[in-house]
Amino acid sequence: MILDAFTAVMVVAGAVLFMAGTVGLLRFPDPLSRLHALTKVDNLGLGLIVAGLVPQSGALLALKLAAAWLLVQLSAAIVTQLIGRALRHRDPP
Repeated sequence: MILDAFTAVMVVAGAVLFMAGTVGLLRFPDPLSRLHALTKVDNLGLGLIVAGLVPQSGALLALKLAAAWLLVQLSAAIVTQLIGRALRHRDPP
């Protein structure tokens, strides 16, 4: 029962962070601010969801969840750098 409550709290907290990232994407004025909102909040939200699901899963599924989260972290960092660099070359300061 405690694990179920922990899972529920973590998954709901992750979903709230995803919603906050969506609001930031819609409300922030420039593309770099939007990228910041998406990468920071969405990666943390996914981390909370994965942390909530790990106690409910077996060892192999927990390893797959952690690997997926790590892959999302790496790909988001790379893509954000590429988009930010392209934006900077398009509109120099």
